[in-house]
Amino acid sequence: MKILVINGPNINFLGIREKSVYGNEDYDYLLQMIAEKGKETGCELEVFQSNHEGAIIDRIQDSYFDGTEGIVINPGAYTHYSYAIRDALASIVVPKVEIHISDITKREEFRKVSVTAPVCDKQIYGQGLKGYLMAIDSVIEMATRKK
Repeated sequence: MKILVINGPNINFLGIREKSVYGNEDYDYLLQMIAEKGKETGCELEVFQSNHEGAIIDRIQDSYFDGTEGIVINPGAYTHYSYAIRDALASIVVPKVEIHISDITKREEFRKVSVTAPVCDKQIYGQGLKGYLMAIDSVIEMATRKK
């Protein structure tokens, strides 16, 4: 099974930015966690990160053609206002899980609104980096049920 993990702006700065919110582990640690999950599950897990909205949209659209069977996405700040990413996600009919490292319900008001969650099958937040592993498991479960 091929699953695409998309990380939006500033996720590549894990371990550098706002450690009290996002923890001390860096982006390479997250990549290693995801790679280990791929070995454990036998899934092909591709990770894509960009700070650019258009690049994220292009990668979502490319997933339509490349055999991707599920998407895990942390849109970062785009969560709250990118209708373009929302529309790209809506175009792809595979299981999709939105992930946030922090508990967005206990942060600033603007973080409580997600324009992308309604076109995803599930939203996971406040679980730290292990939320990615939970999201991958959810995608696998949904994709398996769909077959």
